[in-house]
Amino acid sequence: MVASTRDRYDRCVSDLVTRALEVNAANLALGCQRFAIEDAVLVLNRATPQIYDANHASNVTASSPTAIDRLLAAVEREYEGIDHRRFDVDFRTPPEFIARLALEGYERSDVLILLLEGDLAGTAPVHEIRAIESESDWNAYAGLHAIDWQNDMERRKQPEQPEVRDSMIVANRAKQPPVQNWLAYIDGSAVAYFNSWEGTDGVGQVENLFTHPDFRHRGLATALIHHCVADSRRKGAGSVVITADPSDTPKQMYAALGFRPLAVCSHYLKKLTLIA
Repeated sequence: MVASTRDRYDRCVSDLVTRALEVNAANLALGCQRFAIEDAVLVLNRATPQIYDANHASNVTASSPTAIDRLLAAVEREYEGIDHRRFDVDFRTPPEFIARLALEGYERSDVLILLLEGDLAGTAPVHEIRAIESESDWNAYAGLHAIDWQNDMERRKQPEQPEVRDSMIVANRAKQPPVQNWLAYIDGSAVAYFNSWEGTDGVGQVENLFTHPDFRHRGLATALIHHCVADSRRKGAGSVVITADPSDTPKQMYAALGFRPLAVCSHYLKKLTLIA
């Protein structure tokens, strides 16, 4: 009886982790082509070829040398003309495939998946929050995104790459709907953003949080998280996923609000030099 109870618990946990990983994968694919080939699922968007999230492979099942060779060859064909290759892996990915990526010089970065199952902790501060709908709203979002992008590039000690920054805005706009983007305001000016989605299979997702540096520590981020979680649940979500960079500090805020660490998804990336 004890073993049977433990088995049911393990299956329940594994199912929840899988659904959380799948909603994040589905979110990345919104606005893009997503199609299955043998031993993998591919996400492709030739309108934004520089965006890694919009052009990558996931759900890999290849484990034998022959199957791995066949998959890598298929990826080369599908992503011809795109200057990177990325594979997203997690605990379900065959270790033989991950080892092959390491052998071939792919660089790894991790994403922490956190899940909220109950209520958020605390009370949401009162701020004006409005849905992004008009072109003026998107222009305000773009101005904030440019600051977010510059700060992130400085933190990573990388060049600014304005063409990639602008492509990210195109990719994010393509997700709405079903994603809903939101702006928070102070004195009539947009100073923060976040988004919400009801997700898949009963698991929603909130993502892409940013507050202008001059307006931090006023509860804007907390207000947006409360607002977006409520919006996801109002549209049908139960549990809600948020992701974080394990090397950055927002993960601690999410945990304090009630999100618990659930899984890690890893990106394996190789940048290519294309021959004109």
